[in-house]
Order: sequence, then C-alpha cells, then structure tokens
Amino acid sequence: MKLAPVARALATRHARHVIVHTGQHYDPEMSDTFFRDLDLPRPDHALGVGSGSHAHQTATIMERFEPVCIAEAPDLVLVYGDVNSTVAAALVAAKLGTRVGHVEAGLRSRDRTMPEELNRIVTDQLADILFAPSRDAIENLCQEGIPVERVHFVGNVMIDSLTAALPEARALDMPSRHSLAPRSYTLVTLHRPANVDDPDTLCELLETLTALAADGPVLFPVHPRTRARIGRLNGNGIVDGVRLMEPLPYLEMLGLVADAALVITDSGGLQEETTWMGVPCVTVRPTTERPITCTMGTNRLAAACRTAIQQAAQAARAQRPAAAPVIERWDGCTGERIAAVVCDGGRFE
Repeated sequence: MKLAPVARALATRHARHVIVHTGQHYDPEMSDTFFRDLDLPRPDHALGVGSGSHAHQTATIMERFEPVCIAEAPDLVLVYGDVNSTVAAALVAAKLGTRVGHVEAGLRSRDRTMPEELNRIVTDQLADILFAPSRDAIENLCQEGIPVERVHFVGNVMIDSLTAALPEARALDMPSRHSLAPRSYTLVTLHRPANVDDPDTLCELLETLTALAADGPVLFPVHPRTRARIGRLNGNGIVDGVRLMEPLPYLEMLGLVADAALVITDSGGLQEETTWMGVPCVTVRPTTERPITCTMGTNRLAAACRTAIQQAAQAARAQRPAAAPVIERWDGCTGERIAAVVCDGGRFE
C-alpha cells in the first residue's frame, strides 16, 4: 500500500507492474479502507499470510511468494520498509536471480533487538537498487559497504501519499466530528511489543496518558494488539479521561494528526508525517531509525515512563514551529523519481 505512489508513476509510463499483497497484519476491513482512501488498485495477488511469529510469517511469505515470482517472471521486485514481508520477498527474488529494489533503504536505529532493524540490514544487503529517503540513510549504506552507484536519493514515498490525501483528510474536519477544537488535543498510537507486551510498562504508559488528559483531551485509537494487552491487565488498564477508540481509516487518522496539539506514538511513519506537517511529536522509544525527524523535524524521543514523556510533551508543545520543516526531497515526487530510475535509467544523487 505504501508503494501506491510508485505504482501510479509506473502506470503513467505504461510500465507493466504486478501488485502483491502479503496479508501480513491483515485485517480485511482495515485493508479495504486503505484501498478506498488511497484510491489503490486491487492487488493482483493476495498471499493472505496473516499474523504469527517472525519465523512463521517470514517462512510462509517466502513459500507463497515464490510461485508468484516464478509465474510472473518480473525484471525487478520492489519491496518497501522493514517488515517481515520486506525481507521475505527480497530473499525469494534474490535466490531466483531477480533484481531487488528496496524503497526506504538505509534507515538504521542501531538497535538490533528490534526485528525491523534486522530486516532493514538484510534487505539492503540483498538489494540491487536502494532508494534512500534521506542523506543520513545514504551515509549508513556507504558505511556498510554498499556501492554508491546502487543508491539513489529519491526522498520519502510516504510523503507522496500524505500530500495527495491531506486535502481530503482536512475536508473531513475531524476535530469537529469529535467535538474538539484544532490544536486542543493529544493523539496517541502505541503498538510496539517493547511498549505493550510487558504489563508494568503498559500500565505506566496508561497512567501517563491519564495524567496528560488533565491538560486536555487525549484520543487513543487502539491497535488490536494493544487492546488485547490492555484486556489482560485485570482492571489495571483503566484509562481515566482518555478516549479509547477503534482504529481509524487512513484519511480520518490523518485529519486528526494534522490538527493535533501533540502526537504520542511508537510508529515510524507518524514520526515522518508529523515532521512534514509541523505537528509536535513524542516517540516512546529509546532510538529511532528516522533521526532526521529529531534533528530537523518536530520529533522527540522519550523513555516509556511518566516523567520522561510528560517532560518531552511539554517541551514539544512549547517549541511548536511557526512553519513546518522543509526536508530535502520530501516533496511528493518520490514515486516519480523511483519510476524514472526503474524505467528510464535515471540517477538521483
């Protein structure tokens, strides 16, 4: 789904492309909303892998993707990001002798306890073409011995989707739908295992949200993984004053993010979206693979404890920029650059 801007750019060049949906973290209803909101074509192949352990997911994706790859015989397999399907598809393609292109290459958190970090490292070593979203990503790849001629500085493809969807998202007037004024509320997303799997850590985070709610409304669209963990807390997961909500479609979520006073998250994508829109963000993680959102953007890292998050939230709100930061090549044209490399032999340094 995040490669939608690339698919559109390839279509304008009449380049044949095949869309494969792995089904990792698959939820039919939520997936349908993404297809609708982003005006995506239906996938040519849906692998329907679903959830499971890292080993199970990776193995099942490889098993189901290999016959698709053999039948379609692509010249290039484009993979995005750092999830299990990324490294699984890259492994299959590389072992079949098919070229691999990695979109969002070179991001590093330096934390190898994160499964995503391992996926990034392996995929970048397998890739023949590496599409970097920022200059620091290029530096990471060079330090790891990736030949510079294989790396293209194309920008951030997620911003393509954001810029295309933002007018429609703003037109929904999401704050009014929730009886809120713009910039009066905090929006929360939490789902990473380090934050929600340990009961003590999760309780600490929920207590922190309750404390923040004393200063203004807190909206918390709850990821299914997180909701399940909250349900196991035996009554300790009550979040006073916080609006626990069902997960939201992309446009509705984007509309709330755009007008938030603050976003608290552990998501990678929200760090980038908030930076591009100039929305203060606190990321509940010790490290980030997107350091540019901290050095040039509106993002701050905080430990998963009440004091650290409250201090970061206060500082983030107080230092909200008058204008959104301008990040090099985060301009809504990344899909076109990738298509130019793939179809026209273009070069972006």
